[in-house]
Amino acid sequence: MEEDIVIKELDQVVVRFSGDSGDGMQLAGNIFSTISATVGNDISTFPDYPADIRAPQGSLTGVSGFQVHIGDGTVYTPGDRCDVLVAMNAAALKTQYKYTRPQATIIIDTDSFGPNDLRKADFLTDDYLGELGIDPDCVVACPITTMVKHCLEDSGMDNKSILKCRNMFALGMVCWLFDRNLELAEEFLHHKFGKKPQVAEANIRVVHAGYDYAHNTHAGVPATYRIETHSKVPGRYMDITGNKATAYGLIAAAEKAGLKLYLGSYPITPATDILHELSKHKSCGVITVQCEDEISACASAIGASFAGALAATSTSGPGICLKSEAINLAVIDELPLVIIDVQRGGPSTGLPTKSEQTDLLQVLYGRNGESPMPVIAATSPTDCFSAAYMAAKIALEHLTPVVLLTDAFIANGSAAWRLPKMEELPEIHPHYATSDQRYRYTPYQRDPETCVRYWAIPGQEGYTHILGGLEKDGKTGSISTEPENHDLMDHLRSRKVARIEVPDLEVLGDKDDAELLIVGFGSTYGHLLSTLKELRGKGYKVALAQFKYVNPLPHNTVEVLNRYPKVVVAEQNLGQLAALLRIRINNFSPYQYNKVKGQPFVVSELTEEFEKILLAPNRTKTGLTYEDNIIA
Repeated sequence: MEEDIVIKELDQVVVRFSGDSGDGMQLAGNIFSTISATVGNDISTFPDYPADIRAPQGSLTGVSGFQVHIGDGTVYTPGDRCDVLVAMNAAALKTQYKYTRPQATIIIDTDSFGPNDLRKADFLTDDYLGELGIDPDCVVACPITTMVKHCLEDSGMDNKSILKCRNMFALGMVCWLFDRNLELAEEFLHHKFGKKPQVAEANIRVVHAGYDYAHNTHAGVPATYRIETHSKVPGRYMDITGNKATAYGLIAAAEKAGLKLYLGSYPITPATDILHELSKHKSCGVITVQCEDEISACASAIGASFAGALAATSTSGPGICLKSEAINLAVIDELPLVIIDVQRGGPSTGLPTKSEQTDLLQVLYGRNGESPMPVIAATSPTDCFSAAYMAAKIALEHLTPVVLLTDAFIANGSAAWRLPKMEELPEIHPHYATSDQRYRYTPYQRDPETCVRYWAIPGQEGYTHILGGLEKDGKTGSISTEPENHDLMDHLRSRKVARIEVPDLEVLGDKDDAELLIVGFGSTYGHLLSTLKELRGKGYKVALAQFKYVNPLPHNTVEVLNRYPKVVVAEQNLGQLAALLRIRINNFSPYQYNKVKGQPFVVSELTEEFEKILLAPNRTKTGLTYEDNIIA
């Protein structure tokens, strides 16, 4: 390192990689985040990519981004704005500059800013920096394409393959800027391209070329930066996405319960990676089937559950619509089933690669008849493991289908995760039929306290029974159309779900004297917690209650929500959680903050809006209309 370059230590930094969908920005971002997680930094990532299979090269609609937030302590969000932006072409700079902080460092490939590139990006003149109001001193302009071609001119690779390595040059520059060890990048690339050693070596050579270029030219900056790790729970860590964590949670639950894991699924963005990941683990007794459609995927999982497996089916919102009839079969048969809904923008095909929380009422009520099901909403990429594990535990112990809600933001995003030990996980005890019931077993015999029926696996002598979609007599298991029996069975199925014990709703912040309680569910946790910290830093008394268990609600829900003078429910829909809470709580009239942009919340916007509520005079909660509470 040259003597005039100083290494400065930072608490946190946000880096955003952007370029064409074919420029490998997701890979570059993943490598950088994995390196950071490996050295002990906490991370939060946000892949942001278009729905186009392959948009026209250099077009504004084809820009793909990957943002990573790195910190020496706990990181809760991918960050509102980035400190470093990598823009591999003119369109990337045009669309992504709005995500930068003032005076952010911007790395561009000058070879991709020719007249044709600028025209595609709708620039009016050759002065693209001036049009965007960018200070030239903040720009690291490098002919990345030319440098990569020169680096690999003797590699024997064709021009198209060489250009695919441009992302690694940019990654090398960023690794130099943040004092990252390239050995970790080399390990990642050897693993990524293990079956293509020539490709692996070419990418490794280009990473070093980018690093060396930045080192030799200083990349126009006076210092490099290091994000140290000051506190970390000892253990083995990995950078994990929410979808992979969900898959691992199901595997762990099956292992703990002593069952095989079966996943029946049909590919759909953004849930497909769960199927891909589980298909790699046949050695753990995992069975995966890619079915011909969503209906058969769910139906096959129900069959696996009837046969005694831990059964799951994964999808997104449109797939939940298609699965609804089969899900109702699992409800009336009272079979354990984990239904994973990785929410995306809707309605209809909507925004397939973007994130929303708009399926909540669908999974609660979107079926015919009285069909109650537990609903769990994961709060972060790493929490997807715990949420999937607990969904499986509830399903097996209470003989019910359970919905696990994640969404594109946490499913594709990643964070540093400490691998748990199996002995640390809660025990799972499937509610099996007892030996005393042999030869006297009927399928709807129940535990009188929990209302949970007993699970008999086909093939066991003395436990012969039939399940099906027609209502059954609660005593004999035979088909019944008797009014009193149907009324009883509906109440029993409802009571069974209502009696499931879930953890109390935890309140963070100024839980005893808060002026405002922030309420959310699922994946908005990190942004709402960051907003809480911002508001408390300004001297306000604020608390946060984030729902992970949505049905049944925690027992202390009413007490918590009625404790504070002002409550705001913030969600990425038009008020579905707020509507549920109004149904469940008499005279509950919260403020609402609703955004449906397909993008994560912005902490600065939340802080500004919630501050307005704090400064407003208190008001009576009765007599207010729905519109009175909408603030955004």
